[in-house]
Amino acid sequence: MSTAQHPNLHSSKLRNELLLSLIVLGVLAIMPLMVHSPYWLGVLIVSMYFAILSSGWNLLAGYAGQFSLAPAAFAMLGGYSTGLLSYHLKAPIWIGLPMSIIIPGIIGLVLGRIVLRLSGAYLALTTLSFAEIIRLVIYNSIGFTRGDQGLNVPTLFDSRLGYYYVFLAALIAVVGVVYCVLRMPMGRFLQAIRDDEIGAASRGVDVVRYKTVAFFISCAICGFAGGLYGTFASLVSPELGLIAQTGLVIAMVVIGGMGTLVGPLIGAMLVYTASEFLRDVGGIQMIVFAALVIIFARFFREGLWGLLRRSLLRRSVAASKGV
Repeated sequence: MSTAQHPNLHSSKLRNELLLSLIVLGVLAIMPLMVHSPYWLGVLIVSMYFAILSSGWNLLAGYAGQFSLAPAAFAMLGGYSTGLLSYHLKAPIWIGLPMSIIIPGIIGLVLGRIVLRLSGAYLALTTLSFAEIIRLVIYNSIGFTRGDQGLNVPTLFDSRLGYYYVFLAALIAVVGVVYCVLRMPMGRFLQAIRDDEIGAASRGVDVVRYKTVAFFISCAICGFAGGLYGTFASLVSPELGLIAQTGLVIAMVVIGGMGTLVGPLIGAMLVYTASEFLRDVGGIQMIVFAALVIIFARFFREGLWGLLRRSLLRRSVAASKGV
């Protein structure tokens, strides 16, 4: 019996994942006490950017079962929403940053209504095509977006420590939003759609509506991640939307634990930090992470969080038998 069919099991599992998420976030909150290097603070900030992006994608793919290949494209749209408003209209950051949520969310809502009647490989290929079209339009619209030269974005702080805690606050907010969505009946409907779309429709679940709402929330979160990253890097470029960025997000979620609240946090922190250590070895990061995705998808479907949970359960059972 799935957690979508058993509300008490769903709530208990979600509470446990929220508790572990809070522990991870608590560890991140005290990391600046131990990490004083500006470089490694930057690495942790970018890790939190990917954690936000991964949490948004996981809501759609992990919980609703809709495998989009456009999370990086929506992050790019969020970054350009903030950057273009500042560049062309001189809009202040307090206007530009909310627009990085609204504009990608609206585009995601429209796209969702078009593509979410598709499924499986057709959905993945359609979203991949959309992502590449958007990236190439931005790349070639030199007069409007400055093309591959990139677009300057106003910054929020000069201090990396300030940015660190802004990203941490944003990550906490995103985890809170995803948790609230999953706590609502919508959360169980999404998992029912993921497990058996035809069965969910036969029980009266408005499948297209809930998939579209999930797509909207996911795109808005990804756009927010891109807008915030743009202010940190003080630059957005078409590279934000490369398919390799989406591949990294998928690797993070699968390795951390797909369809879990805490998996994207664990995966993003470990994968991006590991990629920094592998940078000196040569361009083999994606080879290593692709191999890990294959291994985890084949043998450890719940990722690192699933392995940890099973280990704790075995210890609990062993302890109770010992008593």
